[in-house]
Amino acid sequence: MRREMVLPLFVLCFLASDFVRTAHSIWLSLPPSVTKCVSEEIQNNVVVLADYVVVADQTNAPTISAKVASPYGNVLHHAENITHSQFAFTTTEAGNYLVCFWLTDQKLEPGFEISVNLDWRTGIAAKDWESVAKKEKIEGVELELRKLEGAVEAIHENLLYLRDREADMRTVSERTNARVALYSIMSLGVCIIASTLQIWFLKRFFQKRKLI
Repeated sequence: MRREMVLPLFVLCFLASDFVRTAHSIWLSLPPSVTKCVSEEIQNNVVVLADYVVVADQTNAPTISAKVASPYGNVLHHAENITHSQFAFTTTEAGNYLVCFWLTDQKLEPGFEISVNLDWRTGIAAKDWESVAKKEKIEGVELELRKLEGAVEAIHENLLYLRDREADMRTVSERTNARVALYSIMSLGVCIIASTLQIWFLKRFFQKRKLI
């Protein structure tokens, strides 16, 4: 392998391995009468897996409610009066997926709050590699290479998604610019017509008064 190919390959493997480990562990402080949400933009046909748990000082931790909604408002997960749960789904819409938490008991004393830990994994990070290793009887370097292969495929799909989004944004920008230009031309035309009519009325007025 040529020397100039070593560094790009090393960088690609490093980014891919980092992509495999990608997961979001989020802590939310949840006071009474407040709903807190977390959103993430996810493309179509991506596996999402998440676990969440209430962390409190009390032995009997207060219960919470949770809801997950798709970009078009479809409810994908809804649970009430729980202290821990999980959800998993495969996205069918591209956009921002929203998960919201709130305390079930809204009559707690002021200043009281609990913490909610959300472990959010998407795509290649949500894949069960232990099951894959047992099913295909692979381990060690071969398993790591399989993870890297999956990560590279996920990166490629993400780049294609970003390219499509950029094309959509460029199309919207061009349409907006065209509409703004048309509005500017129409506004200029209205101003010219209004000025012409104003001059015409003033000329007639002065002619009737025999001032000109």
